[in-house]
Amino acid sequence: MYAIIDVETTGGSPVIEKITEIAVVVHNGEKIVDQFCSLVNPEKKIPYFITNLTGITNAMVAHSPKFYEIAKKILELTNDCIFVAHNVSFDYHFIRNEYKRLGYTFYRDKICTVQLSKKLIPGLNSYNLGNICKCLNITNSSRHRAGGDADATVKLFEYLLKLSHNNNLYINNLSKLNKITIHPDLCLEKINDLPEDTGVYYFFNDKNELIYIGKSKNIRTRVMTHLNNNSEKKAIEMKTEIADIEYELTGSELIALLKESHEIKQHKPLYNRSQRRSLSQYGLFHYIDKNGYICFALDKLTASPETPLCCFSSLRSAKTYLQNKVEEFRLYNKLCGLYPSSGACFHYEIAECNGACIGKELPETYNSRAQLLLNEQNYKHNCFCILDSGRNENEYAVVKVDNGKYIGYGYIGKDFCSSDRELLNDCIKKYDDNRDVQQIIKTFLRKNKQVALIGQD
Repeated sequence: MYAIIDVETTGGSPVIEKITEIAVVVHNGEKIVDQFCSLVNPEKKIPYFITNLTGITNAMVAHSPKFYEIAKKILELTNDCIFVAHNVSFDYHFIRNEYKRLGYTFYRDKICTVQLSKKLIPGLNSYNLGNICKCLNITNSSRHRAGGDADATVKLFEYLLKLSHNNNLYINNLSKLNKITIHPDLCLEKINDLPEDTGVYYFFNDKNELIYIGKSKNIRTRVMTHLNNNSEKKAIEMKTEIADIEYELTGSELIALLKESHEIKQHKPLYNRSQRRSLSQYGLFHYIDKNGYICFALDKLTASPETPLCCFSSLRSAKTYLQNKVEEFRLYNKLCGLYPSSGACFHYEIAECNGACIGKELPETYNSRAQLLLNEQNYKHNCFCILDSGRNENEYAVVKVDNGKYIGYGYIGKDFCSSDRELLNDCIKKYDDNRDVQQIIKTFLRKNKQVALIGQD
């Protein structure tokens, strides 16, 4: 059985936006057997541009049922059905988040008609619903309305079912739980109930020993990857030992990384050994050469007793980062260990270097630019808090750094006042500082330059 579904919403984010209309068409593979369509009161204003797109106004939904009033109906309709939608992640995650607000975990196997169309009808310029319907002469008189788009998706899905001679095999493959080999003590219902949210997950063997800790922005998808991994001996060995799974939601990927790092060090699970070794392989170091120039070098962390400016999991990622900084700050490859030579560097030969590599540019001039890279490795504030996504829409995750040292993390309601330093400090649970967490925080800040910071200097 299939539940072909379409939703209209107040915006693009399932975390903060709400459903304004939903259509569910139940199909048995041959014909429609049930259907439901309703406007939904989102309990928030519909933006003008959304109304302009869908035609759904605030007045239209004012007296419509709220989601919780139709939640039972949708569960009954979709029970034992595969969730089908065009760009299924959008519709699926909106419905999951509506149930999440009600304290219920919604899970269904999924089929995306975009991906299925790409597989069975290759070569189209676009796979959006409007273009595919036009190519297949499928009429849709109510584009961007849940009922119209769901009906069009039904016709598209019926066409794809007929087109695929091996469709039954493909559909069965979507439900990976039907094909994986798992420990007899591992409950399928527990796997089905895993959230598609950010957090840390834990694998236990049949002796209740913790054997692996991981983190993911989508716990269920990552766990399924482990359970379907037949490519490596160690991965196969581990998955056959998984007798129980636990998890803890963090909301923030940064906190998931910090928590994972801390707990791997604390518990030392059997199958995290290689991960502990590979977290930080290479570091960026600096020194002053005999001529007074600030120089940079990449080296294995085990080869140097010095504290690196920053760390990398591979030499390739370290070289890419340093090369980008050479270009950004107009540094010289030779003084950064990227052009080993006793003479002038290539850039000097093509007149793109002022000659620091052979002593022609004064150290003071060159070092003023090299100092910019050094400064970038330091935090902008000596003491600060990072505000990131919480475990729900009403809270922030908070990570605290004091005097350049990682203090810990916690959660706080979004209604807090940023000037209330005492409240911010009280929400923090303390954790150990070390090179790995410094790397995690600095890498996060480097990749998320727009993240909210509250300076506490």
